Amino acid sequence: MPEAPAHPASAAAPTPAVAGVATAQPRDAPSVPQASTRPLLLLVLLAAWLLCTLGLRPLLLPDEGRYAGVAREMLTGDWWVPTLDGLPFFHKPPLLYWLDMAAMSMFGSNAFAVRIGPALGALLMGAAVLLALRRWHGAHMATRGLLVLASCPLYFLSAQYVNHDMLVAGLITVAVFSFVRALEEPPRALPGWLLLAWVACALAMLAKGLIGFVLPAWVIGPWLLWQGRWRQLLRLLHPLGLLAAALVAAPWFIAVQSRYPGFFDYFFMEQHFRRFAQSDFNNVQPFWFFLVVLPVLTLPWSARLPQLLRRAWSRADPQTGLYVWWVAAVLVFFSLPSSKIVGYVLPALAPWCMLLALAFGDAAVRTRRWFAGVAFGICLLLVAGFAWQQPDADRHVARALATRIAAGDRVVMLDEYLYDIGFYARLADPVIVLSDWADPALPHRDNWRKELFDAARFDPARGKALLRPLSDLPRMACGTGVTWFVLRHRQAPRLAALPGAQPVMSSGNTELWKAPGRLCP
Repeated sequence: MPEAPAHPASAAAPTPAVAGVATAQPRDAPSVPQASTRPLLLLVLLAAWLLCTLGLRPLLLPDEGRYAGVAREMLTGDWWVPTLDGLPFFHKPPLLYWLDMAAMSMFGSNAFAVRIGPALGALLMGAAVLLALRRWHGAHMATRGLLVLASCPLYFLSAQYVNHDMLVAGLITVAVFSFVRALEEPPRALPGWLLLAWVACALAMLAKGLIGFVLPAWVIGPWLLWQGRWRQLLRLLHPLGLLAAALVAAPWFIAVQSRYPGFFDYFFMEQHFRRFAQSDFNNVQPFWFFLVVLPVLTLPWSARLPQLLRRAWSRADPQTGLYVWWVAAVLVFFSLPSSKIVGYVLPALAPWCMLLALAFGDAAVRTRRWFAGVAFGICLLLVAGFAWQQPDADRHVARALATRIAAGDRVVMLDEYLYDIGFYARLADPVIVLSDWADPALPHRDNWRKELFDAARFDPARGKALLRPLSDLPRMACGTGVTWFVLRHRQAPRLAALPGAQPVMSSGNTELWKAPGRLCP
């Protein structure tokens, strides 16, 4: 069995065994002990870097508007059940929403607050990378690895994008490293690291579902079997760890299933297994998609990919094997389904950046500084570019609506649900959405209509009241209150035929119309 690298922080300190394998002085360690930045300070700097541009740009549609809107609805309504336009929305579990709700309670309902969840996931990933490299490759390699990770465009942008991918990736990274760290402890030691690993898996399940358990198992299991250490798999199934995971993850799922009996079938069977196997969802990409995405979105560091491959091929230590297999496992797992989204590759980002950092082991200090400067510059330019180019029309229309709407008024959206309007306008009630809800192809198209259609399955009465056919448009202004219409420009001719309807403002492709109440037969 090959020897594993040890932690060279001090000549007097004992070198820890890595997952039961004998240790040796690492080839990456400096020849003499040198001072290094303390981990806590590095993590504070990382947090400042992630937060500095968090609220710079408006919410991007559809993802950011959708998930920010769900979190805001939960904050002002039911903290237990995610809702989209007032209807139960079970595409994803609630952990991201809970974090964003807490942030909105402190910072208000704004883009900065709702991006706290992914930023926290990124910080967890950074902490795991820093501590793992520090233990197995030394303090200087740990600093270098964190620098590579922090300046990767994929990492920096994902930390500022409201969806579940970075949060679950950070928790999976913590889980995998905690499992490996637990195997370094004597068999009779307290299972602290093991408990942390299982709790991280449970939180990852609350962030995105079964992937929180499946991916860590898919990484750790084959890695141990490759080394002939199958007995150590049994150590990971410690009863206290399993109990801790159940206590963290199970209550929400059980409570929702008891309240909505079809939840388990929808969440586990439809959103996991059928979605993984079917090909009629959005974002269909070729098998090799992630093989291109990962190197491209980690430039300029991935320019040393040849050195990375050469080093990985020449090293046979367990850590390098873990990093290589971890990246391969994630790429293979998410390359199998036809639907592929860039964020799916994030669980491979930590080991990928660790390999890149190790590949820079023989690079001159000047070279590393040049790469770091270019990488940080790319990150800032990308955020500034998105902020400059990103349409802000919905926010302007929503704020105009917020200043005009009164108690008793209602809001109607015409043949498109604009996710961010409710968030920016601080609407107290759900909106009515007029569309062709009887379309037989609707359940088979992965879009905003299907999301609302699926949500209405769990509250049919409310769904019937909110999701109305286009033929109901002439009656939308009936009553004593004002009806406000928010629509895309292409729908304006249809609304112009409504008696009394008048345009209030237009911004970009979004329009706000007003129709005073009137008596209807």
